[in-house]
Amino acid sequence: MARRGSAEEKNAKSDSIYRNRLVNMVGNRILKHGKKSLAYKILYRALNQIQKTTDKNPLSVLRKAIGRVTPTIAVKARRVRGSTKQVPIEIRSAQGKVLAIRWLLGASRKRTGRNMAFKLSSELVDATKGRGEAIRKREETHRMAEANRALAHVR
Repeated sequence: MARRGSAEEKNAKSDSIYRNRLVNMVGNRILKHGKKSLAYKILYRALNQIQKTTDKNPLSVLRKAIGRVTPTIAVKARRVRGSTKQVPIEIRSAQGKVLAIRWLLGASRKRTGRNMAFKLSSELVDATKGRGEAIRKREETHRMAEANRALAHVR
């Protein structure tokens, strides 16, 4: 019998400029070596770049890009009778959002370009249009889950 109460759900705080939780999540994922102000500077420059190039609201572009990249299903390695199998599992929306942000930032870091703000803005615009490295990663994950659909009953 559990002696402690249930864990409280954590709510992400919103950032200071856009007052948006999603911007805060992305800013905290950019963070490296504890340099939070630099991470947010990169993010705000990327959002300003999106504003200039597309003439659209950068928050809607960010939301749409993350929505396009968010996976609904993924594969997880499980030991089955002595061998490791890739078992497809469904992903909750919060975990899918975290994966999407991680993939977008990883793809933008791999890009060639002037600086991180430019690379991030171009990756977000590409993801909104349905192309780019992050979209390819999502499709590859879905393809692997589809190929291993026969193992879905294994938990």
